[in-house]
Amino acid sequence: MTWLAVPQDSPYGIQTLPYGVFTAADQPGRRRVGVRIGDAVLDAGAAARAVGSAAVLLEAGSLNPLMAAGRSLWREVRAALTEWLTDEAHRPAVEPCLLPLAEVELHLPFEVADYVDFYASEHHATNLGRIFRPGSEPLTPNWKHLPIGYHGRAGTVVVSGTPVVRPHGQRKAPTEPLPSFGPTRRLDIEAEVGFVVGTPSALGTAVPLADFREHVFGVCLLNDWSARDIQAWEYVPLGPFLGKSFATSVSPWVVPLDALEHARVAPPARDVEPLGYLDDRGGEPWGLDLAMEVALNGHRISRPPFATMYWTGAQQLAHLTANGASLRTGDLFASGTVSGPEPETRGALIELTWNGEHPIKLADGTARTFLEDGDEVVITATAPGPDGTRIGFGEVTGRIVP
Repeated sequence: MTWLAVPQDSPYGIQTLPYGVFTAADQPGRRRVGVRIGDAVLDAGAAARAVGSAAVLLEAGSLNPLMAAGRSLWREVRAALTEWLTDEAHRPAVEPCLLPLAEVELHLPFEVADYVDFYASEHHATNLGRIFRPGSEPLTPNWKHLPIGYHGRAGTVVVSGTPVVRPHGQRKAPTEPLPSFGPTRRLDIEAEVGFVVGTPSALGTAVPLADFREHVFGVCLLNDWSARDIQAWEYVPLGPFLGKSFATSVSPWVVPLDALEHARVAPPARDVEPLGYLDDRGGEPWGLDLAMEVALNGHRISRPPFATMYWTGAQQLAHLTANGASLRTGDLFASGTVSGPEPETRGALIELTWNGEHPIKLADGTARTFLEDGDEVVITATAPGPDGTRIGFGEVTGRIVP
C-alpha cells in the first residue's frame, strides 16, 4: 500500500509503476526519467538522490541507459521504487519529488533503434484475406508457420499526442487507369501493442523463447497509422513502405514486463505444429490478457482483446533473431493489429467498415469509412494485476492534420 492518496481501484497504483520521460515547467529543457503513480509523476533521479541511492541510470534524458543495464538491475530499481513509495520512512525525502501529471510534458520515453511490425492476429489476417481475396483461402500458406512482419522506420516513431500529418503518395484505385499522386484518401489506424527491447544480443546469435524476459524491458501501446490506398498500390512485391512509414505513435508510458505476471495467459490453441524454435508448448506462456479500447472523436468504436493473438511476443522475438539478427537497446517490435472474433473487436477501420462498404456511425451523427482531417484516435488498455487490481498502460493518441 502506497502512502500516496491513490484510489484502490487506480490502474496506476503501486502494482504498475510505468516508466516515462518528462519535462517540468521549472526546467523545460531538461528531460528526466519519471514513474507514474496515481495522477502524479515521480522524478526518479531526484528521488534516488533524496534517499541516498545510486541515481546514475535514472538521471538520463531517456530510458535507454536503464534498459541497457539488464534484467537484474531492472528488478532492483523496481524494488527500490516500490520501497520508496510504500515505506513511510522515505516519505519526507520522496514526496517533494512528486509532480502533478497535468503539469508535466511527456516525451518519447526511449530512443528507438530499430522498428519491426508483425501481423500476429489470426482474426485480423483472416478478415483482410476475405476482403482482398474473396473466394480464396484467407490466410497465406506461411501464416501459421511463422510470424509475418516487416521492417518499419524508427525515425518516424512519435510519442502520443504528436499530430499525424496526412501523408502523400502514389495511389491507384482498381477503376483508375493510371496512378496519381496526392494525399491518402484511406487513412487508417492499427491498434497494437509494442515490446521494447532493453538488453542487446550479439550478431549471429538467435534469442530463444526462454530468454524473452531477459531482453524485453517492457510493453507500450502503439498505433501503426496506415495509408491503405498507398499501401495497396506499392506493397507488391516487397511489402509495406510509404503507406506505413510516415508515423507510428506510441504511448508515453512503458509498463515493465515484471508488472505483467498476472496478465500472462496461454495463447489460443494452434492447429499447426510450430517448428522447434517457435514451439512454446510446455514452456512459459507469453500470451497477455490486455483489454484494449479504441475511441474515435470520443466515441468508442472497438474493444480488441490481446489475449486472442496467435503469435506471442516471445515467438516474435525468437523469429526476429532466428537468422542471427542482433538486438539493440531501444529496438521496438509491435504485435500487428489486435482484432478479435466479433465485429466490435476489430482493431482497424479497414475491418470495422469492411474496406469502406459499411461506414461506422459516431455519437455525433456522422459516419466514417476512413479517417478525416481533424479526427482524433485514442487507444487505451488495462491488464489484470495482483489482488484484483488493474495495470494501466496510459493512452496513445493522435489527431489528423492536413
